Amino acid sequence: MDIHEYQAKELLKRFGVQVPRGGIAYSPEQAVYRASELSGDKWVVKAQIHSGARGKAGGVRICASEEEVCDAAAWMLGRKLVTHQTGPQGKLVSRLYVEEATAIAQEIYLGFVMDRKLERVVVVASAQGGMEIEEISANEPDSIIRSVVDPAVGMQAFQAREIAFSLGLEPPLIAQAAKTIMGCYALMSDMDANMVEVNPMVVTRAGEIVALDAKISFDDNALYRRPEISELRDKSQEDPRETFAEDRGLSYIGLEGEIGCIVNGAGLAMATLDMIKMAGGDPANFLDVGGGASPERVLMSFQAVLNDPKVEAILVNIFAGINRCDWIAEGVVRAVRELDLDLPIVVRLSGTNVDEGRKLLAESGLAVIAADTLAEAADKVVTAWKDARYKEAS
Repeated sequence: MDIHEYQAKELLKRFGVQVPRGGIAYSPEQAVYRASELSGDKWVVKAQIHSGARGKAGGVRICASEEEVCDAAAWMLGRKLVTHQTGPQGKLVSRLYVEEATAIAQEIYLGFVMDRKLERVVVVASAQGGMEIEEISANEPDSIIRSVVDPAVGMQAFQAREIAFSLGLEPPLIAQAAKTIMGCYALMSDMDANMVEVNPMVVTRAGEIVALDAKISFDDNALYRRPEISELRDKSQEDPRETFAEDRGLSYIGLEGEIGCIVNGAGLAMATLDMIKMAGGDPANFLDVGGGASPERVLMSFQAVLNDPKVEAILVNIFAGINRCDWIAEGVVRAVRELDLDLPIVVRLSGTNVDEGRKLLAESGLAVIAADTLAEAADKVVTAWKDARYKEAS
């Protein structure tokens, strides 16, 4: 789960990280009021969306008057910002963060991520801040500093100082930088985050270390014990297909194809996507219906798949162990009848109660295409999809 920049900064402040003063605004008038509260002669108006590269899309404006603050806010609010991370659909701006301008002397990149291979938190830092870590890696590979944190003892003060020294900071700044690094790690550890990124962390002309921008992502599996973090979720920034599925306990990832997939087990789901590609089609989603799926859960899976308007055919691929094929078949029959489906549906069943499941489908009188193997199912769904397209075009 991602959160907005202003929410990330509030959390960082709780862990002793210095951030610029700012306030949230939902209208141009409120943005002007926030600027007057902050005083000063320059402010930064920032669109709050779950994406990087906001500045390139016009989502970050430096303003030298309250009129400019008002104009920037009016331009951003209600607009869909399109960045390389949002895709062409963009993300809607419904709130802004108005922040005091900071006089920058140096920009630094600081990130904390989970390394799945090492099973450790890794600190990634670079003296070349202000751009994406991919750009830094490509343009300044020698500037990247990596430090692995031992989970048995956590981030140690000496380790934080070593990172600060490696960044080439002046001696008076080392203690401040180390405090920032320790605070970021404490947040990540204590709040079940799986990424904390401060980019840029800046050295101001007044000689202070400040987190100028921040991104934090949290482990969805730990949100049950972090209700205060769950409340920060903004569903308007999420893919509505994935939100619908997640709220119903389904594992769903939206893709760009036309063939919807309903599968049990992540490994089988990945294999199903590959087989559809090999057969000449494009999968519209990854969906793991899970073990012990009831007919109601299968129906919800169909609804989740059909929330994607691009879906033109559906492949149901079940290898039942904990699941039961007759339950799956009952769910398929209910979905076709209750949702009044007229698109091609291919069902491959194998495992527990497979004969009962196939009998239910055969006796339903529905135009459901049966398949015995995954390869056969993939070929049949792609063929049926192409035939349906041809008939529609004719």
